Amino acid sequence: MKVVLVAIHPYPSPQAVPLANACLAAYLATDEELLARVQVALCDFFVGGDVAAWVDDILARDPHAVGVSLYLWNRDDARAMADELRRRAPGLNIFAGGPEATADPAGLLAGSSFDFLIQGEGEIPFLDVVGRLDAGEPGRGAVGTAWLDSGMLRHVPARPIRLLDTAPSPLLTGVIDPSGYPGILWQLARGCDFSCEYCFDDKGERGVRRYSLKRIDAELDVIVRSGVSQVFVLDSTFNQDRERAKKILKMIRARAPHIHFHFEVRSEFIDREMARLFARVTCSLQIGLQSADPKILRRIRRHLDLDDFRERIGLLNESGAIFGFDLIYGLPGDSLAAFRRSLDFALELYPNHLDIFPLAILPGTILASRAPLEGLEHRATPPYTLTSSPTFSSSDLERAARLAEACDIFYTRGRAVAWFNSVASALRLSPSALLDECAAWLDDARQKGGGGPDLTDQDIWLMQREFLDRIFRRRKRTALLSLALDLVDYHYYFAAALLAPPPPLPTDRELAGRDLLGTAFSLAPTARLAHFSYEIVDILEAGEVDLASFRDCFTPSGSWAVIYPRAGDVYTEPLLESYAKFLQGLDGADRAGAAASRAGLGRDEAREFLDFAAAEGIVVVVT
Repeated sequence: MKVVLVAIHPYPSPQAVPLANACLAAYLATDEELLARVQVALCDFFVGGDVAAWVDDILARDPHAVGVSLYLWNRDDARAMADELRRRAPGLNIFAGGPEATADPAGLLAGSSFDFLIQGEGEIPFLDVVGRLDAGEPGRGAVGTAWLDSGMLRHVPARPIRLLDTAPSPLLTGVIDPSGYPGILWQLARGCDFSCEYCFDDKGERGVRRYSLKRIDAELDVIVRSGVSQVFVLDSTFNQDRERAKKILKMIRARAPHIHFHFEVRSEFIDREMARLFARVTCSLQIGLQSADPKILRRIRRHLDLDDFRERIGLLNESGAIFGFDLIYGLPGDSLAAFRRSLDFALELYPNHLDIFPLAILPGTILASRAPLEGLEHRATPPYTLTSSPTFSSSDLERAARLAEACDIFYTRGRAVAWFNSVASALRLSPSALLDECAAWLDDARQKGGGGPDLTDQDIWLMQREFLDRIFRRRKRTALLSLALDLVDYHYYFAAALLAPPPPLPTDRELAGRDLLGTAFSLAPTARLAHFSYEIVDILEAGEVDLASFRDCFTPSGSWAVIYPRAGDVYTEPLLESYAKFLQGLDGADRAGAAASRAGLGRDEAREFLDFAAAEGIVVVVT
């Protein structure tokens, strides 16, 4: 018997990995007889794709049954695919699982082509379903399934896996090969000890079940050998067990320093040692702040001690760890003014990024059950977002969405963490007020045909410069503009160099045996030659810059620097103007000696500088 398990991802990304389906396929190994008779194939598609082509792909595998993982982002596409499968293969067994199947079984089954749904944790139900289908019996009625019987919803309760290690690992069994993906999802635990009313994480088995460190250790070996560059850790409270988290971080630091890990963490469990461990691992942290108003959070069963939060985030800043926050606007009792205060609180703590979402009233959550009592109007279909509440009108929600978009473009994607607060202070604006100005400017840019959805990093940098030029002049702070632009430029160049893979470096022998001035060089694609109004060394030594104080101390005498990656770090090399002109003149066509002559450099001086620049990867030979 053949079973096809389908994943419909939102879009291609390092997180587009069919882990849930791989876990189901791996679990078949717990029944050796069934495993010998059943073949499971995994199919990956993307939202908005050609449904007919998907069905062609699936049916070409001659399946007996097809299952699909359902999430709020793919519900419509999954139903359309099921309908087309039913039309072209009427006798096919079609089922679905995932959060949407668990949260809204009646809504999904009504009028759809699904024979049944798997609810909750899928491994044990999937094994039971496959056993029944293999025996010629219907899948409905298996443990953990739901179906319609004469219009009535029927279901058999699920049985979760008590000891997670008894479920075979899709990584260790080879069901999923990390080397075939740009990133990998790594599940360290299931469940949550918290009961936030808007969230679905605590549904099913209460509490947290964790995989053993022995299994995690073995999976880490597979991940390291695969050569994957990013790992997204699936554990919504990774650091709740402090000692376990620290052991895992030490394992990662020792064996995977070259891989970027993404963690979800709770602020209240961060201590100084943990902050330092996070800083010593290549990673970024996501912290669910949601709102900076403790009263609003209490209404959804969350707790926030503002002073404690500041202190623990301060530990991350001191250590140099990279972190970001989640914010939700539209929670019960929230308002546009309260959301602005949350933005101010969040941005003043220097997060590397902010992820901001409108409240979604997810089916099956506590908040969904009491939404009518709270007066929370929301979409009845995915993504279930709030449309109005007693304290947050529809027009205010639109304004909040514009603020969120401006924050995403100008702060997060614009990598503005190092200068945003300094600029806001220089303009005598709060962070949220500055974002308001950004949103208005973005609206104007769109009316003029700019600011479209497919902005590159360079597009955003140029927009930042144009926006700052306008607002500094409008607020009569032009004396500080050139310094503000220096900060924006430097951090743009730094980020570009940080993300660029450095070129291969020549050996000392190769350089010694080459006539450097007789060779055609060009500036390496990863190096950025930059000119600044102020001395770049003074800017870097100042740290967090108070623009007015800096201007009072320093004169805008102009400076040059080359910013480039090397050995996993980014270097800033201040340059004399003659050296900068030399680098500018290396066009890959003429010999380096000609560029040196045009820059006014003597041959010995040019040769010495070129030797350094080639060894550092600042310039490359053009062949």
